[in-house]
Amino acid sequence: MHNPGETPLQSDAAPSEPIAIAFDPRGDSHVAPGFHPERPERLSAARRGVQSAAPDAAALTLREPTLDELARAHSAQYIERLDQSLRRGQGFLDGDTFFSAGSRAAAWGAAGAALSVVDAMIDGDVRRAVVLARPPGHHATRDRAMGFCLLNNGAIAAAHARSRGLDRVAIVDWDVHHGNGTQDIFDRDPSVLFTSIHQWPLYPGTGRADEVGHGEGIGSIVNVPLPADSNGAAYAAAFERVVLPTLEAFAPKLVIISAGFDAHERDPLSSMRLRSSDYRWMAAQLAALADRLGHGRVLLALEGGYDLRAIEQSIAESVTGLREGARSAVARPEGELQRDASDALRAAVKVQRELWPVLRT
Repeated sequence: MHNPGETPLQSDAAPSEPIAIAFDPRGDSHVAPGFHPERPERLSAARRGVQSAAPDAAALTLREPTLDELARAHSAQYIERLDQSLRRGQGFLDGDTFFSAGSRAAAWGAAGAALSVVDAMIDGDVRRAVVLARPPGHHATRDRAMGFCLLNNGAIAAAHARSRGLDRVAIVDWDVHHGNGTQDIFDRDPSVLFTSIHQWPLYPGTGRADEVGHGEGIGSIVNVPLPADSNGAAYAAAFERVVLPTLEAFAPKLVIISAGFDAHERDPLSSMRLRSSDYRWMAAQLAALADRLGHGRVLLALEGGYDLRAIEQSIAESVTGLREGARSAVARPEGELQRDASDALRAAVKVQRELWPVLRT
């Protein structure tokens, strides 16, 4: 099934990289009391997508996170408070963020899945992996749950990689919403580069181009806010002019993708115009960069995305891009770079050039 004009998966292309999958079925037990866009069916759609693109994906053995591992990204007080809240049964932590009887197991399992991938990459021969778990994480700050998120899985993985000896880690967030929680956690940390491409303005209201970090972390935050209706050409330009050059200069030992699929043109919660094949191109660029850096490690963790068909197609395309890397047959996203997107990108480059001289206008 493809949207008109989309590039279909090319099953006859022999992928050069195996994929590992960290799937925790307890994600299905995180259920809202009524209809909620962050629902268990999202996880099922994502799993179908991975299976269609990588039926030979190796399932990793998962483990639970320790308190110390969670506390590298969150405050101990927040973890204790969250744990106590989730044991109450069901309710809401804010107007958007629900919990149910199965939410603690799901949230701790999602964090554990991300940790398990990092361990497999450092201790084994895994180079590409996908974390399929709920709830998502990138809005969870050091001491607050918000935006459907309880624990920040990507941040926990990055902090764990640092504790395991990787001196530089990068997180690329292509969810349509700004990853304010991840930014909050690494705002003063020069060892983690956080890059976010997101719709602006939109929830949660953060992610301006001039938010670049504080203290020793100045330059470790790279925000590329784009206007509503931005298409694949805008994202490709953002990658080529900001994301890839800064990553190349930073030379991370692990690339984590906070992979929301809500910038897709079918998504009900945003107003962007990405097609499924655009995610394949972006994933392939990041995989090729990781290969050029000599380690090839890319971890893709599911974040948002609320149209089931778009999730299934987009994660399938993303996995194919990860497997093929520089060999990806998909073309650069088509379309015209809209003027307002071009202006937004130029503004972001202007800010970042002061900190990243490698960037060009």
